[in-house]
Amino acid sequence: MIWFIIIGMSLVTMIPRIIPAFIVDKLQFKDWVNRWLNAIPYAALGALIFPGVLSVNPDKPHIGLVGGLVAVVLAYIGLNVIFVVIGAILSVFLLTTL
Repeated sequence: MIWFIIIGMSLVTMIPRIIPAFIVDKLQFKDWVNRWLNAIPYAALGALIFPGVLSVNPDKPHIGLVGGLVAVVLAYIGLNVIFVVIGAILSVFLLTTL
C-alpha cells in the first residue's frame, strides 16, 4: 500500500514539471516575450543571492558587498562562473580574516 502512495505522489509531482518542458519547446514566442523569459533566471538569481550577500557578517555588511562586487566585476570581464565564485569566496575570506 505504501508503495502505491509513494509512486502516486511521485507521478503527481513529476507530471506538472515534465509537461511544460515538452510544450514550451514547440511554442514560438514573440521577441519581447523571449527577452522577458531570458531575464527571469537573472532576476531569480539576484533575489536569491542578494540577501545572503548582506548577511555574510551582520556586524560588517560591507564584507558581503565587496564580495558581491568582486563577483560582478569578474563576471563582467567574462570569466568562467567557477572563477567568479572562487574570486568572491576568496575576497570574503580575506576580508574576514583581516
